[in-house]
Amino acid sequence: MSAQLAPKTSPLTDRPVLLPTSAAGETFAGVTYHLDGELVPVLTIEIKPDQPVYFEHHILLWKNTTVSIGIKAMKGALKRMMAGLQIFVTEARGNGQIAFSRDGAGHIVPLHLSRDQEVHVREHQFLAATKHVEYTFERVKGFANMLMGGTGFFIDKFHCREGDGILWLHGYGNVFEKTLAAGEQIEIEPGGWLYKDSSVRMETNLQKISSGFFGSMNFITNRFTGPGRVGLQSMYLHMPTEE
Repeated sequence: MSAQLAPKTSPLTDRPVLLPTSAAGETFAGVTYHLDGELVPVLTIEIKPDQPVYFEHHILLWKNTTVSIGIKAMKGALKRMMAGLQIFVTEARGNGQIAFSRDGAGHIVPLHLSRDQEVHVREHQFLAATKHVEYTFERVKGFANMLMGGTGFFIDKFHCREGDGILWLHGYGNVFEKTLAAGEQIEIEPGGWLYKDSSVRMETNLQKISSGFFGSMNFITNRFTGPGRVGLQSMYLHMPTEE
């Protein structure tokens, strides 16, 4: 008779889960898309006349000739211009397929957003979105000051006010997701988080590590408190801060 294992005195929290890296004919909010590739993935979207898609500049890979490209003005143009952010994005309209790929190894993540749902995203990692996804931003002051001596950094905000929508992000390396219960916390290296639900609170956690005679160093993490989802990327890039 084999020995019985002692019961666990406290449950282990679930570790972040790897998100799917491919999709074939996935449909949400009336839009069908496909995700293919491994090292440098490709997002292909089936455009319909009533379902335009806007996207970041310079990520177009190919398109049908029946899909036209135009410019979409962003809300709060003056505020965005004063912050040094883009005030226009590129928009695809028509009837056909269009494909996008960022010039970097990574993982494309689709976030299906219901009406009135909002997510916050690390800057420079937006890829594309459907028409009902509103794109704004917020400057966070404090975190980058401690990390690099800069003036702060931006968080992109995406909010579906008029209907369901899809937001596609590009994460570096692979993307994992952790769903936090109310009050549950996780600490992530500042370059390692990709997105979070608006219900998740983010704070900077600064710890001074001393090596005695040889001095000390600062150890910085971002602490996230639930409820809600947090996305992590296994490869990260520290973007330069604006002066």
